[in-house]
Amino acid sequence: MRYLSTGLIATLCLVLSGCGYNRIQTQDEAVKAAWSEVVSQYQRRADLIPNLVETVKGYAAQEQAVLVGVTEARARATSIQVTREVLDDPEALRKFQAAQGELTNALKSLIAISENYPDLKSDQNFLALQSQLEGTENRITVARNRYIEAVQIFNGTIRQFPVNLTAMLFDYDIKPVFTVENEAEISKPPTVEFDTSP
Repeated sequence: MRYLSTGLIATLCLVLSGCGYNRIQTQDEAVKAAWSEVVSQYQRRADLIPNLVETVKGYAAQEQAVLVGVTEARARATSIQVTREVLDDPEALRKFQAAQGELTNALKSLIAISENYPDLKSDQNFLALQSQLEGTENRITVARNRYIEAVQIFNGTIRQFPVNLTAMLFDYDIKPVFTVENEAEISKPPTVEFDTSP
């Protein structure tokens, strides 16, 4: 009887090690970590916006529509709860993506108006904030790409046999992929051409 229980436990261990459960857990955690980095970079961008708006307001207060647009877009983007459950809800992820895309477009409008204000273009605070914003946009692109890659690996794993059986048993579904309607346009950081002539 003792040999039977030991043999049963050994067989069970072999079956469980081949079922992919541990791989699913590891890859699910990788997706969550990648998502945390995406959220962190978007938060970094949101934190830069109030100072950028105040700097522009000092030189271009008459651009009220653009300033209000950026402030409202930031409020909408930061009002969306970015919990890990968003990763499993395609509609919540779509809303998050849409709000972030709207904020990106509002920021482009804000940066573009600086062309009309030479004093603003040469302001050290504005230049520093713009540089930080460009760096953050680049970090967002990298973080988003890492998240997309982690999701692709996870989704590929839980579709493979016999791991798909384990995924069904433990209720793991395909995760929605982070997409942007106009990826090539959105991934470009806002840029400004500076006129260095006196």
